[in-house]
Amino acid sequence: MTFSLVGRCHRTGMLGLVVTSSSAAVAARCAWARGGVGAVATQNVTDPSLAPQVLDRMEHGRSAADALSEVMAKAPFAEYRQLAVIDAAGRTASYSGARTLGRHRSSSGRDCLAAGNLLADGKVTSAMVHAFERRPQDHLADRLLDALRAGAAAGGEVVRHRPAHRLARRPDHRAGAPVGGLAAAGSRLPPARPRPHSRPELRSPRG
Repeated sequence: MTFSLVGRCHRTGMLGLVVTSSSAAVAARCAWARGGVGAVATQNVTDPSLAPQVLDRMEHGRSAADALSEVMAKAPFAEYRQLAVIDAAGRTASYSGARTLGRHRSSSGRDCLAAGNLLADGKVTSAMVHAFERRPQDHLADRLLDALRAGAAAGGEVVRHRPAHRLARRPDHRAGAPVGGLAAAGSRLPPARPRPHSRPELRSPRG
């Protein structure tokens, strides 16, 4: 239920990422970046502790691939995780565990990598990469939004119209609770209306 892209501007060295999801407050868990180091999107059954570990290793000289491999080799419940990583040199790496949800993909390009799960179409991530690469002279923020628009236009995620408290019942990252750990908390949330079919227009924060 999430798709994202991590990217780098080869002209300025600026790093960033964009992520969207039907899961509430997704950016608080999924989006991580560190200036001069890299950017990490951690998603699917999200473990927010993984991204800082990857960034720490890259800050100490590891490539995106090496940092990700080292972290996931020791990560609990790694089969539930999906990550997209880019380092300061523009090198990328991705990880999708065996139990990543639904149709999941990752696609890489120059200075970027897109990843998603529960996708409506297998071409979502490749469409995001193509959009990001199309105008390398543009500001990174605009290119990231272009990628997000392209992913949505290619089908985006499979949106299931069901109460939000059901969607909020996502596994947390504590040992012993890889799935269903939030069921009790979710049952206390009030019912919510189904999500509308329409999506808000994506606009650049730069004006």
